[in-house]
Order: sequence, then C-alpha cells, then structure tokens
Amino acid sequence: MIRSLLSFKFFLIAICIYLQALKQSFRNQKMKKFLTAVIFALGIGTAAHAQYENTKIKVGEPAPELAFNNPTGETVKLSELNKGHFVLVDFWASWCGPCRRSNPALVNIYNKYKDQKFKDAKKGFVILSVSLDQNKDAWLAAIEKDKLVWPYHVSDLGGWQSKAAEIYGVQFIPQAFLVGPDGKVIAKYMTSEAAEADLEKFVASKK
Repeated sequence: MIRSLLSFKFFLIAICIYLQALKQSFRNQKMKKFLTAVIFALGIGTAAHAQYENTKIKVGEPAPELAFNNPTGETVKLSELNKGHFVLVDFWASWCGPCRRSNPALVNIYNKYKDQKFKDAKKGFVILSVSLDQNKDAWLAAIEKDKLVWPYHVSDLGGWQSKAAEIYGVQFIPQAFLVGPDGKVIAKYMTSEAAEADLEKFVASKK
C-alpha cells in the first residue's frame, strides 16, 4: 500500500514538472519528448503496481492449488511439488518481452538454489513456470532458447484466459509467488528475480 502511494506521488510530481516545462518552453522538443516518456512509464508502472497489490493472493495465506499439464500432457500439481520444497511460481509467456529479459536472472536463481539446503525444507527449491501462451510451439521454443532447464513447465494454452491466471488473479506478467514448504505464500513479486533476497533468508547456515 505504501509503495502504491509513493508511486502515485511520483507520478503526480512528474506531471507537475511536465506542465511547468511546457509553460517555460515549447521550443525544447527533446526535453518535451523525454518528459512525456517519463510520465508514460510512471503511469504504466503505477497501474501495474496497483494491479499487483490487488491480486487475489495474499502473503501468509495458503497458496491455491495449480494443477495443469506439462508439454507432454502430464498433470503437474503445486501441492505435490510443495511437499518439502520452496516453490517459485513464475507466470510468464514467450511473447512477453519483460519476461524473456528476466529469464537469465531466473536461470541464475535456479542454478544457485536448486541444490541448496534450506531451513524447514527437506527437498530444497524448485520453479513452477506457468505460461500464458496460446501457441505451444512458441512456448516450447522459448523454454529451449532461454535455457529454462527445470522440469516443471505448465500451460493450458489459454493466454490471458488461462485458468491459472484467473486463480491467482494475475493481470500482468512477469509476476511470481514464493510458496513455502507449509503451502503458504511467503512473498509475491513483480519480477521473479526479486525472490533471491527472500530465498537467501531460508538457506540453512553452513557450519
């Protein structure tokens, strides 16, 4: 809530700066274009953050079940993965530019933590990638190209009408949820790489 208010505050400040600049000079077209771009970006960011804050999923509550098919048609259930694991549920799509740009960081997180020992987690850490693709070939090609080597990829190929997106109230991507071994949501993120700081807290101390 606080971050939403701050984002809105910055948005209003940007508008004020923009209007003042227009009053002072219409001749500086480069500055005008720059300020317009800043306001547009802040507006998009503010809207996305508001949607993020209003997702159905609340931190500290049980994570709703996700049970969807992987590329070979087998059903993968979050509740099964969750037994003994920390699970990062990552919503993405092959056509989502920000998702694709964040995938290298996600791969690094997976490689860093997949074999780590965690407090209260007997089996460690896994990623469940939930795609909002509609084209299966594009989905699989993106998995291969981005080297998303973890085994848990699911999609109902429903795009924005995906049942998984409906269950979790996902209205924009990328978006991710960290679920603990107890099945409760630990945190939610606008980008999956933000999960690293929380995962680090749960790594078992090396003595």
